[in-house]
Amino acid sequence: MRLQKLVSLMKERNFDGALISPGTNLYYLTDLHIHEAGERLTVLVVSADGDYRLLAPSLYENVVRNYPVTFWRDGENPYDKLAWILAEFHLSGGRLLIEDTMRADWLMKVIRLGSFEFHPLSSLMRELRMRKDRHEIEMMGHAAKAADRVFDEILSWDLLGMRERELALKIELAIRELSDGISFEPIVAGGENAANPHHAPGDRRLRKGDLVILDYGAKWKGYCSDITRTIALGRPDERLVEIYEVVKEAQERAYRAVREGVLAREVDGAARETIAKAGYGEYFTHRTGHGLGLDVHEEPYIGPDGNVALENGMTFTIEPGIYVPGLGGVRIEDDVVVHDGRGKRLTRAERELIII
Repeated sequence: MRLQKLVSLMKERNFDGALISPGTNLYYLTDLHIHEAGERLTVLVVSADGDYRLLAPSLYENVVRNYPVTFWRDGENPYDKLAWILAEFHLSGGRLLIEDTMRADWLMKVIRLGSFEFHPLSSLMRELRMRKDRHEIEMMGHAAKAADRVFDEILSWDLLGMRERELALKIELAIRELSDGISFEPIVAGGENAANPHHAPGDRRLRKGDLVILDYGAKWKGYCSDITRTIALGRPDERLVEIYEVVKEAQERAYRAVREGVLAREVDGAARETIAKAGYGEYFTHRTGHGLGLDVHEEPYIGPDGNVALENGMTFTIEPGIYVPGLGGVRIEDDVVVHDGRGKRLTRAERELIII
């Protein structure tokens, strides 16, 4: 059904075919769990006439069943077989959609197989994937509950003196026990390191008085969650307490701004205005949120240039933050779905400042 929708869009936009390499788009369209096999060419060929076939290395023979597939073995030239499929589908030229994340060495060899005009597959896939159906939202709800449960576990741990990287590993293991795995490498940033929004956990030990940013996510049946909470180890500097309250208010105002028909940039504006009025505008250095689904970052993006009108079924994060060099930072992030015309939180862990 999803593949048929892609074919319909291809016809409507006058595309002749598509080459889709392993990734979330391939999974979305086929429900096949195929990971890129290193340098071995793996690609789904789709024509605007509705024909489709997977070209895959023979090591997938026990994985791909009951699906149109041509296998190739080590020692064979897979591009000869790809050329044969393209000829069979009358795709020796024309407007061809290419998976955005296709390996460059694959694409360079595909270029030699015909006279093509290449376009990014995302230009169509965004329209199919931005609005989640009931099943997708249910899967994301499971992933969000796993993230909430991990936060409750973290609060029971003895964090003082623990290295950032050690806590990040404990978070990852906790996620893996409750879900299908992590949606990205956990971020743990303590004290002054919290002024870096994407800090890589290091050997700094967590100390009394630190604010600690915890940013992590779980996966369930391919779908992601993404949560950030900031906690205190003992009473922090009063300016950090003030910053926390500003971020909490900004996140709540952005959440309340979520409505069907509202532009993404209006949600961003609600958070940005709150932080600017408090005098911290220069320290809010990123967009308010990003779409969420099979990828942890996808459309719609909730930023100053977000021109997408929100619709029921769209899922995204709301995660304003303030980051003051030399002092620290705060970020609060929830996963939100537009449901019955307004926002609904999928992640529900405590948002008040927790002092351990």
